[in-house]
Amino acid sequence: MHIRKQRLLTPGPTPLYPPALHAMMASDIHHRTEDFRNAYRSCLADLKEVMGTSHDVLMFAASGTGAMDATVSNLFSRGDKVIVCSAGKFGERWVEIAKAYGLEANVLSAPYGEVVTPERVEAALAAEPATKGVFVQASETSTGAAHHVEAMARAVAKTNAIFAVDAITGLGTMPLDIDGWGLDVTIGGSQKAFMIPPGLAFMAISPKAWKLADSATLPHYYFNLKKEKKSGDAGESSWTPATALILALAEALRYVKQVGMPKLIENAQLLAEATRAAVTALELQLFAPASPGSSVTAVRAPAGMDSSVIVKEFRNRFGAIIANGQGSMKGQIFRIAHLGYFDFADLFAVIAGLEIILNANGHPVQYGTGVAAAQQVYARAAVKPQTVTA
Repeated sequence: MHIRKQRLLTPGPTPLYPPALHAMMASDIHHRTEDFRNAYRSCLADLKEVMGTSHDVLMFAASGTGAMDATVSNLFSRGDKVIVCSAGKFGERWVEIAKAYGLEANVLSAPYGEVVTPERVEAALAAEPATKGVFVQASETSTGAAHHVEAMARAVAKTNAIFAVDAITGLGTMPLDIDGWGLDVTIGGSQKAFMIPPGLAFMAISPKAWKLADSATLPHYYFNLKKEKKSGDAGESSWTPATALILALAEALRYVKQVGMPKLIENAQLLAEATRAAVTALELQLFAPASPGSSVTAVRAPAGMDSSVIVKEFRNRFGAIIANGQGSMKGQIFRIAHLGYFDFADLFAVIAGLEIILNANGHPVQYGTGVAAAQQVYARAAVKPQTVTA
């Protein structure tokens, strides 16, 4: 209890893949050399592979929000009609970006903890045939909920609108068939399932989306998709790249390819399932029980307890950083992440720590109850029964 290792248990940044950190030490490389061009080309090719798409993939030195901004500024014009699905803090970000650029946004809102249904999207598209785009979060990490992306995509694909998906925490935690489902813009970020520090945004862009770029009239400069594609085809970035992060990403992508994207997703899904089982066994309530995602689990604080107490106790007792609620949910929920370089040993420790914190703050639980529930999920998925021979 006198030595406390800091542990990131948040839905971004996430724990870092150690070989990726080592790769960053080779960043004293000039970005206009063939050595770096090879690394850059490799990153773009591996991103396409792990994302499972034949679409163009572009990369920017930015947070994921930069790619969201680029989607609007490069593919739309002032006054264009769009549909924005907003069910949490990051859905609200799509709303803010659309309005900042003068788009006419039909905002389909859902209360925090719920999701916008595909049926609402389909009805909104039918009511306004001139709609040019639909925006959604695959995984709304402010609430722990996940949208039904596939069903939404089917509805959008029947129209001339494009479907733009913030998959920043969806990639690597949930199935996303970009080409098969018809996701026209799919956005990712480095500090989530890809296990490296913040600072890289990437996006897959479909031919349908590229057609909008030809007629779009909104101003843009740094986030210029056509310019970035031309540069990427030549093995370079348009602007000075985040060389250290790109070297780290190259290493992390090799690891993701080795593990396999389906298994990376399964890892997050099993951790999420085990967390839901654990907190339920501890008589806590899930915040998004109807549509739980696998990137993060949001849990209601016990009655009469501010979730900030739990967040602070994790830091003070164990050096661990978990996430509080965001926006209107601050103080009401806490969030435990499952994406990236997390394993079950991490989760067992988190749940054991949570039991201690609950007991110390007036919510009595039997030690081991939550841990046992998480162990059961692990055992069912990973422990093979031993055959006894005479």
